[in-house]
Amino acid sequence: MSDLLAIILAAGKGSRMKSALPKVLHPIGGKPMVEHVLAAAHMAGAGRKVVVVGFGAESVKATVGTQAEYVTQAEQLGTGHAVMQASSCLQDFDGTVMVLCGDTPLLRGQTLAKLFAEHQAMQASATVLTACMTDPTGYGRVIRDDSGQVFKIVEQKDATSSELAINEVNTGIYCFDRVALFDALRSIDCNNMQGEYYLTDVIGVLAQAKAKVCAVQVDDTAETLGINSRIQLAEAEKILRRRKLIRLMDNGVTIMDIESTFIDDQVCIEPDTIIYPFTWIEGATTIGKGSKIGPNSRIQNSSIGENAILHFIYAHECQIGNDVTVGPYVHLRPDTVLADGVKIGNFVEVKNSQVGARTKIPHLSYIGDTDMGAGVNIGCGAITVNYDGKKKHRTIVQDGAFIGCNSNLVAPVTVGEGAYVAAGSTITKNVPRAALGVARARQSNIENWVNKK
Repeated sequence: MSDLLAIILAAGKGSRMKSALPKVLHPIGGKPMVEHVLAAAHMAGAGRKVVVVGFGAESVKATVGTQAEYVTQAEQLGTGHAVMQASSCLQDFDGTVMVLCGDTPLLRGQTLAKLFAEHQAMQASATVLTACMTDPTGYGRVIRDDSGQVFKIVEQKDATSSELAINEVNTGIYCFDRVALFDALRSIDCNNMQGEYYLTDVIGVLAQAKAKVCAVQVDDTAETLGINSRIQLAEAEKILRRRKLIRLMDNGVTIMDIESTFIDDQVCIEPDTIIYPFTWIEGATTIGKGSKIGPNSRIQNSSIGENAILHFIYAHECQIGNDVTVGPYVHLRPDTVLADGVKIGNFVEVKNSQVGARTKIPHLSYIGDTDMGAGVNIGCGAITVNYDGKKKHRTIVQDGAFIGCNSNLVAPVTVGEGAYVAAGSTITKNVPRAALGVARARQSNIENWVNKK
């Protein structure tokens, strides 16, 4: 069992967000900010994660699920009070408690691992992660004694003018010996400007008791930024997405323009793929090597093979094979599966359909609820008519079939292997293998009609 347990404080409403959504559930980089914190704690080695919930508790639990245990802070009476709520579920734990804030999504697992390692190496009762800021306004200041030992942490509202001049700040991230933490929590009170139980007061209690209190300074202060407003959320989003793009480029992906490319944290892209400007790649999307994506494309929760070319498209919940070409101006809707070598041209929509290898749907077609074989050619303007007003029905187009321009395939219907459908036909009956299906009125010309009119 790991000797590191993480408590994530996630009970606050975040009133400055002006939202009915709990602050820690606001997405950044494609997932709720609290999930970034949980991932960092896991990377640091935390075997157990305990989330302190309050405002919107059920929503937080539903989102985080089995990634963590939960305790409830019914009244938000400060960070110290929040940690107190976890005491009952830590009775059987004898190790280090790491306290994290659920609204710090830029934290890296490596930084937390370094904090934990230093805490263990120094055999400290408490270790504080600190940051030096050119403008420390709003942050609690770290006060050291003459020997450099952390003596206390004072919140800005309670600080003197000399303390406010200090630029080393508390990030709200700590490692504690479990016994020392909860013993000290019993000694703090709420006699301060906020009328709250500050977790920072634990540091003063431990220091006065001559316990060892250490500090680790973070290398990149951006990691510790807390999100309290939509502006801060946007700033953090930009930082997180830039990190992702840098990682991708370091691994062999070409990003044509960092400023106009938006890729979620969990997206996986293999080397030698090129991402063109104004492209969004979101969710659990994977892209094989050598593909070209964009410009002006949005891909969500889709699997894309190798050497695919997708430009000016919107695809979500799809599977796209190798050597597939799609676009421009294509909508691939959920449960679309494109086999290797498929070509989808301009102004085409495909939904809940299997499209076989090397099939071509060049332009101006709707393919819905269809099972289509290999080597099929779909003419311009062909439509699968899948909805009768009450139910959806499937169309089957077998290998090598040829569907003429401006045809309607009224489901349920099957076009057999190698069969043809004449242009302009509305097909309501099955077309046998190698047959020609024609369903249109015979043309007649009225001579001299214009002059008579």
